Amino acid sequence: MSTVKKFLFLNRKAPYGTIYALESLEVVLISAAFEQDVSMAFVDDGVYQLLKGQKTDGIGMKNFSPTYSALGDYDVTKLYVEKESLEERGLTVDDLMDLKWEDEDDDWAEKDSIVVVSAAELADIMEQQEVILSF
Repeated sequence: MSTVKKFLFLNRKAPYGTIYALESLEVVLISAAFEQDVSMAFVDDGVYQLLKGQKTDGIGMKNFSPTYSALGDYDVTKLYVEKESLEERGLTVDDLMDLKWEDEDDDWAEKDSIVVVSAAELADIMEQQEVILSF
């Protein structure tokens, strides 16, 4: 009997101003450390969590965005970004961090972690999960 579960962490909040984004990231890393099948989805203001060049000096909070680049080391390689949420905020995939992971089954080729999906595609992805945690 397999104890691996498919977890999706649904991120809806901006990265700073609340604790939700940081808490989500911490729980993702813990879940991945226990070898669960972890993926993340970014919708609504959650898409701002993956923006390039975040600076937090003016708000007195630690910038935790560099942690996203370590996700591939924890086998968290599926970061789904809802296309409609990006478009509603005037953003494109080019505004997001360049997050990669190394595929050991493909001679360590670097592959993109971020996948832009439509709301309908994201709904299908969510249906395939065993556990969805919303932050």
